[in-house]
Amino acid sequence: MKLLFKQRAFTWFDSYDIYDENENTVYVVKGQLSWGHCLKIFDANEAHELGTVKQEVLTWRPRFELYEGEACIGHLEKEWSWFKPKYNIDFNGWHVEGDFAEWDYTITGPDGRTVATVSKEIFHWTDTYILDIADPDDALYVLMFVLAIDAEKCSRN
Repeated sequence: MKLLFKQRAFTWFDSYDIYDENENTVYVVKGQLSWGHCLKIFDANEAHELGTVKQEVLTWRPRFELYEGEACIGHLEKEWSWFKPKYNIDFNGWHVEGDFAEWDYTITGPDGRTVATVSKEIFHWTDTYILDIADPDDALYVLMFVLAIDAEKCSRN
């Protein structure tokens, strides 16, 4: 399953539209006023809140809490590394590693299988990513991790 993750331009808070391969809106992401990043994920009609990515503040390394509905399902924390960005995910034993330019990422499971690959599209006005997800049931979770990584990069820059 492939998703196109596209940031909206000219908004007060972070806002994204997530499309499927047929250019149908699958998710809508809206930033909320908070201390640190707080991103709410809604269905295509914006009728139901599906998840939240919330930055923890006052931590040594960037760390994000991930919620499905009201339940905290895990965390994403940036690991210290020299050349390639790495993130530890406290969810299903997943791990994220990026390339030197921080444009492409691979999410792997505890058994080493690829859960998803994420590629940043360059030459776009706003942040745009292609998410190639092995299991469609993991789409919301992969989206949460990509949002957290994008927010972490935004906080650094």
